[in-house]
Amino acid sequence: MSQPAKTLPRPSTRLPRAAGGPAVAAEAPARWLLLIHSIPPRPNYLRVKIGRRLQKLGAVAVKNSVYALPRSDGAREDLEWVAHQITTDGGDASLCESRFIGGLSDEAIEQEFRSAREREYVELAKHARRIVDGIAKLQRLPARRRAQVEAALARIRKRAEEVVAIDFFGAPGRLALESLLQTAEDRLRPPRAADPRRPPDVPSLRHVRGRTWVTRQGIHVDRIASAWLIRRFIDPAAKLKYVEAKGYVPAPGELRFDMFDAEFTHEGELCTFEVLLARAGSADPALRHIAEIVHDIDLRDRRFGRPETDGFAALITGVCLQHREDAARLEAGSVMLDAFYRALQQRTRK
Repeated sequence: MSQPAKTLPRPSTRLPRAAGGPAVAAEAPARWLLLIHSIPPRPNYLRVKIGRRLQKLGAVAVKNSVYALPRSDGAREDLEWVAHQITTDGGDASLCESRFIGGLSDEAIEQEFRSAREREYVELAKHARRIVDGIAKLQRLPARRRAQVEAALARIRKRAEEVVAIDFFGAPGRLALESLLQTAEDRLRPPRAADPRRPPDVPSLRHVRGRTWVTRQGIHVDRIASAWLIRRFIDPAAKLKYVEAKGYVPAPGELRFDMFDAEFTHEGELCTFEVLLARAGSADPALRHIAEIVHDIDLRDRRFGRPETDGFAALITGVCLQHREDAARLEAGSVMLDAFYRALQQRTRK
């Protein structure tokens, strides 16, 4: 008969009172959930099945047969289900809430999570890079090949979303993967009007005020710079909205930028920032300078080769690593862009 999973009671947050002495101060709460288990040699499939399930949950091994997840109600429910599967097939499993006070540190365990997710991002990025390089070699993409590429991108995108969902501590590699996927998707788009200064189907930017501007979540260089340009020079009363790109239907009056089928997005060899700047009719040399830097980072073609490009890219990457929320990224990026714009203005006046 199988044994039920053993779930340890929640630990007390206080140590017991010493005889004749004062109460000991409250301990820090447990940060981790641990699954401690042993799996019988048979059935053969059980070890593989449990391993795959733990991998899908994002758990990492801290010792042989001891797996950890950050403590949460959802993680507890997931690990209780895994423990039930183990005991149902004749194994033994216990769950406990834990904090480490010696040996392993919380920082070391966090790094284990980051390393695991980074490996997954890097592997997906390799597949995405092959697609980008393959598209770049073709002048024209046949319909059958396009369908194959779109299906491959969809698989990578789906897996990337699964990895992001278990990226508990902001692993490196996500931004590079997102950039590659966006580059591939941009290159699959059919070309739009050659002259962005005379669009027949969008409002004049000279008269746009107080509109809601919509873009994809997870903003990076082109969307950060474009949102800054919109709020600083085009529509100071703009409201910014960040959405899931797939299947989004805009509300009346909303203006989309840097997303599929948007009113303002990549056109030909222009990134979104360049398109917005052209449609606004700005001749500001400092903004033109920023546009060239954003172009080279976003499209990765080194077309302009401005000396500030690598430093600008490093700062944007730092902003995105430090802030996971889009509003916070834009706020930090805007401070950086304001200072950079001021410096360029000073230079062009000399």
